[in-house]
Amino acid sequence: MTQHQLNPLSSSTSINIEPVLSLLIYMSIISANLVIVLSVCLETSLHQPMYVFICSLCLNSLYGSTGFFPRFLMDLLSDTHFISHPLCFIQMYITDTYVGHEVSLLTVMAYDRFVAICQPLHYHSKMTFRMVLILLIVAVLHPACLVGSFFYQLSSLSLCGNQLPRIVCTIWVIIKVLCVDTTVFSIASQIFAAISIFIPLSFVLYTYLRILLVCRRSSSEFRGKALQTCLPHTVTFVNFCIFLFCDFSLSWYKIDEVNTFSIVLSLEFLIIPPIINPVVYGLNLPQIRGVIFGFLRAGKRNILWLRLQLNTS
Repeated sequence: MTQHQLNPLSSSTSINIEPVLSLLIYMSIISANLVIVLSVCLETSLHQPMYVFICSLCLNSLYGSTGFFPRFLMDLLSDTHFISHPLCFIQMYITDTYVGHEVSLLTVMAYDRFVAICQPLHYHSKMTFRMVLILLIVAVLHPACLVGSFFYQLSSLSLCGNQLPRIVCTIWVIIKVLCVDTTVFSIASQIFAAISIFIPLSFVLYTYLRILLVCRRSSSEFRGKALQTCLPHTVTFVNFCIFLFCDFSLSWYKIDEVNTFSIVLSLEFLIIPPIINPVVYGLNLPQIRGVIFGFLRAGKRNILWLRLQLNTS
């Protein structure tokens, strides 16, 4: 089988609006996340573990969005919705590693906040450059190896038919159309989900429980500072887990029960978090917000100076 047919989003007459809207969303994701990445990279005061992790989170948003939106835009502009077998598996790998990287990075960020708030005197000795580098490498390689093992197993199996029940290729979608007995893969995928999602979720809940206990015994000023740094991470993590849980639940519906609503809902983990992340961190953290506004003011001054030079010449 050389091609697979993806489930189209809709067949309404408003199809001409969908490519424009999708392109605007994609460009907004790229612009917003690049602003955060450039702010952290160019401003030396932001070269700290927390901001490095935020920068990595935004880079992962760019990675996941690029694995989905270009192909999605092609489908919206085309009358057919076919994707080649190799491209489907490449999209599957990018999409699922994006999810794994997101969960891993949010878990690492929870550990960073735990050390900063619960063990402030040991923060600089624990969160060294070497430790930050190790945590980032683990956050990248752990999902890549897990998804890669599934990728290797699935690539050697044949699929029954070419009709896929989603408009994006993922491990869950491929498992549903395998010609062989999927019991083993279903169990393995559940274990994979437990390792990739529920164990990190449990760790994050534990760290925030410890943070809450420390905040209860601290001053109101300390609680305010802790809330200021922890709230964006909490909002991001909860939103991502909700959208991921919706996609995970919908992925096990029968193919004939899938409708447009379920298809749209299954895409939210690829669309909403990449939009929310830069907004939450850019607006709520004063350090990043100050750098962004500083760049905007500098850009405005440069434009005014350029206009003045053009007028005087």
